[in-house]
Amino acid sequence: MASVNEPKTQTAAYGEASIRVLKGLEPVKQRPGMYTRTDNPLHIVQEVIDNAADEALAGFAKKIAVTLHADGSVSVEDDGRGIPFGLHPEEGAPVIELVFTRLHAGGKFDKGKGGAYAFSGGLHGVGVSVTNALATRLEVTSRRGGEVARIVFASGDVAEPLVVRPAEAGEKRSGTIVRVWPDARYFESSVLPLAELTHLLRSKAVLMPGVTVSLTNEKTRDTQTWLYKGGLRDYLAQTLPAEPVVPLFEGEGWADAQSDSFAEGEGAAWCLAFTEEGPTVRESYVNLIPTPAGGTHEAGLREGVFQAVKGFIELHGLLPKGVKLLPEDVFARASYVLSAKVLDPQFQGQIKERLNSRDALRLVAGFVRPALELWLHAHVEHGKRLAELAIRAAQTRQRASQKVEKKKGSGVAVLPGKLTDCESRDLARNELFLVEGDSAGGSAKMGRDKEFQAILPLRGKVLNTWEVERDRLFANNEVHDIAVAIGVDPHGPDDTVDLSSLRYGKICILSDADVDGAHIQVLLLTLFFRHFPRLIEAGHVFVARPPLYRVDVPARGKKPAAKFYALDEGELAAVLDKAAKEGVPREKCSISRFKGLGEMNAEQLWETTLNPDTRRLMPVTLGSLDAARTTALMTQLMGKGEAAARRELMELHGDAVDVDV
Repeated sequence: MASVNEPKTQTAAYGEASIRVLKGLEPVKQRPGMYTRTDNPLHIVQEVIDNAADEALAGFAKKIAVTLHADGSVSVEDDGRGIPFGLHPEEGAPVIELVFTRLHAGGKFDKGKGGAYAFSGGLHGVGVSVTNALATRLEVTSRRGGEVARIVFASGDVAEPLVVRPAEAGEKRSGTIVRVWPDARYFESSVLPLAELTHLLRSKAVLMPGVTVSLTNEKTRDTQTWLYKGGLRDYLAQTLPAEPVVPLFEGEGWADAQSDSFAEGEGAAWCLAFTEEGPTVRESYVNLIPTPAGGTHEAGLREGVFQAVKGFIELHGLLPKGVKLLPEDVFARASYVLSAKVLDPQFQGQIKERLNSRDALRLVAGFVRPALELWLHAHVEHGKRLAELAIRAAQTRQRASQKVEKKKGSGVAVLPGKLTDCESRDLARNELFLVEGDSAGGSAKMGRDKEFQAILPLRGKVLNTWEVERDRLFANNEVHDIAVAIGVDPHGPDDTVDLSSLRYGKICILSDADVDGAHIQVLLLTLFFRHFPRLIEAGHVFVARPPLYRVDVPARGKKPAAKFYALDEGELAAVLDKAAKEGVPREKCSISRFKGLGEMNAEQLWETTLNPDTRRLMPVTLGSLDAARTTALMTQLMGKGEAAARRELMELHGDAVDVDV
């Protein structure tokens, strides 16, 4: 958007030759932040470690050795199968070269029975090629089939072509060694955070009992080796900062060949501890990849634990009158290590910090809940101690919300009649959805969680408030109802605003995934940016992303028929590709396009747009432009006297727009 304000003299040079197509690894070098973390080179080294771990996860490697060399390079060695180095049948180039120089080349896309990896974290296929692009030098040695191959790259390009020789006597039978020299130009600091690397390698050893993981530092001549046989329990017990109030609860569950819903081998292993004080330890992994931002597998653990503890409390009649138990009450003092295996994990972003796979919630919860229920009923005293901890947390939370309620005073405006409010008064948890149309509002009311989600249906398009005086805003019914519902008066960017009367921690704009819906989104964003800027600054405004397509995939083998949702054309293509890999051709998939939210029933709306564990919710922030430049741009877009400027803008950028007619 910044280019809108550039001088007109530059527009003359904008033609066919101006469009640049990035080839090979150029996109990574141009925008490294899209593919990896750029604070330090740990993540590009982790990509190599993850590949070695995938070999161990597949059962072909028993040792992973990482060495920090004195010259600043890092090498990772495993005793797995070795990267294939023969010619690719279609590309006509050595496979080992393609793996390191092509963004979407790898052995982890094919998840069928003939695939090289059943479970791996390397879903995107851009891992080690990113490492190569952001390194001044990268050397690879692969041993397999009685031969040793070596190839060297510099800044992502082949520097020394592939050389293959027979293995000598005494050389290891098979395996891979990758040595990488990270390019300091791409990172804020070229120093590897040793504590983070140590933690990563130690956790790999924990999650793969029987596999030896080592770290050698040439400068200090230190070597650390990890080999765990006790698994998650030993690790969590050693890491906990305080004594647990009940014994550690350890368990695992894996789908077998008879499972209707999940692939054979999918499931999770976990270890839970509950403490009364001190910080909590929470670590989760998917196919050995750390997920520090959590995701749907953690949501599944939380759901399973909550339902089991809640059921135990209800069975024994332990809940005092007037106390309502919430998942965060049960989970407030929980520490855990969770290791999930998912056949085809969908991550948020290339650095894989958060798992987005919707089925992972059902997968993990389905194994955790019955296992914990059995454990609680077999250890009733421990169950009662755990219940006491959760009930105390619920009482503390309710007392805190009541204190806030008293400060509000009696002069509260009458809430709009069409607002369907929520029961909770917990600001941090409450959500208000501004929904386009009464029909969608009706589905949202039925599909929502009435405990913390409120619905305000909007009739027709909201007024363009960019040039409306603040004291005239309430003349418009829709704007009046929004202001009264959220509990904050309209204000300017420099006004002193008391946000203590705010009634919802999240204000979510929910409109159709079409042009009209986008228009309503723009009008509401205009209202908030112009007249409620402090809500945007404080991170209270969000835009919900409902899907545009639903895909019904028929039963395939033992897998039952399933429905998938796609936000746009790109996700639709991904769903169809996945179905095709599972043996369902495109023509057998039923694709329906939602004309609007009103077409969705309550269950669909909850699953795709309202459920905090599976929805897509985008926070509204200023972005690359500061407040003044954003204001200037908004004036150009929304001002009544700016028709000429808008026409110029459309002439300049009209070819970049996909028109949805």
